[in-house]
Amino acid sequence: MITTESVTIRVPVGMSKYLRAVSPETELIRNALLLYPYILNQTISHGGAAEILGIRKFELTDIYDKLGYSYLDMTMDELDIELETFRGIKYIPITAEGFSYVAGIAGADNGD
Repeated sequence: MITTESVTIRVPVGMSKYLRAVSPETELIRNALLLYPYILNQTISHGGAAEILGIRKFELTDIYDKLGYSYLDMTMDELDIELETFRGIKYIPITAEGFSYVAGIAGADNGD
C-alpha cells in the first residue's frame, strides 16, 4: 500500500464532481493520467511514475495502452527496420587487461 496525501488543484467549474474517486481503479487511472504529461516531456520515466503509483511498470504501460497511449511511439514499419538493424549486429567478444565486453557491428573493421 502506498502512502497518499491530499492536494488542492484548480479545475473548471463542473469538473470537480468527476474527480471524486469512485473506486481504487478509477483513482489509479486518474493519478496515472496526471503523471502522463511528465512522462511525455521526459521529466519522469514510466518506471518512476509506476513507482510513485505503487504498481509495476508493465501495469502502468497497460493502463496507458488501454487508454490509447502507446508505450512505443513507432509505426510497425519503423519497428521492423529497428529489428532488422538489431538482427544485423554482429557481436565480437573483446578482452582487455582484466575485463571483457562485447562490441562490434556487422561489416565493421575489427582489426582482424
